[in-house]
Amino acid sequence: MNRKSLARPDFKRFGLGVAAAVGVAGVVGVLALSGTADATTPSTPKPTIVLEHGAFADASSWDGVVERLQRSGYRVVAAANPLRGPGSDAAYLRSVVDRIEGPVVLVGHSYGGTVISDAAVGEEDKVKALVYIAAFLPDAGETSLGLSNKFPGSTLGNAIEAVPYSLPGGASGNDVYIKTDKFRQQFAADVSRGQAALMAAGQRPIAAAALEEKSTKAAWKTIPSWSLIATEDFNIPPAAQRFMSERAHAHTVEVKASHAVSVSRPDAVARIIQQAATATTR
Repeated sequence: MNRKSLARPDFKRFGLGVAAAVGVAGVVGVLALSGTADATTPSTPKPTIVLEHGAFADASSWDGVVERLQRSGYRVVAAANPLRGPGSDAAYLRSVVDRIEGPVVLVGHSYGGTVISDAAVGEEDKVKALVYIAAFLPDAGETSLGLSNKFPGSTLGNAIEAVPYSLPGGASGNDVYIKTDKFRQQFAADVSRGQAALMAAGQRPIAAAALEEKSTKAAWKTIPSWSLIATEDFNIPPAAQRFMSERAHAHTVEVKASHAVSVSRPDAVARIIQQAATATTR
């Protein structure tokens, strides 16, 4: 809703003298003080859209979505996901949300759905909607890997490689990548070869332990949720996405797209985010 205001009249146009102009201006001032506040209802501010990427991607995977949301007047934050584990990643995302004034819509892609499901618990006054994009919607006690393996259709196990890393103090772990020569077929089959090659080179690995860490919270139980299902997804089987979306009573749409739907179909992704934002902040 646009705010209405009373503009100062062009007195010369109407041939009024200076004295008359002052008199009319005084009347206008009284009207502005006594009537404008009652006649104009402040519009509800648009929420800030916070985007959480998943494994094997980075914040640039949202670029096309960000462009469309900004064009529609939304403030957007594409957060960096550490990809170390649901608990610590959710704590980091919560710190991002806490710095934002006003209402927020949280959006998670892939493993990012696991993170927003945890991060939004206890934030119901601020987080107005959750939007899952080809994502996990885990319940407490479930893991991302377990949900993916629960249904046939994922070929991720044949496309990944584990690379060991060391931690201070002598501990070690494994980072998981998608092999470069398999990246496009596995993750982004409907993205151009050139774009897929860039995505493969810049992919962020996820700690193997993160995929097997149990979720402890599920914000979709208390916050309205939307879900976009990618029907050509080889990372999270569409059947798994449907199961989780139905369980969460999410407003659901299906799009013929790969797991990289935010890159290949940014219009569809931006559309469902705006639907969630509009429905929950009227």
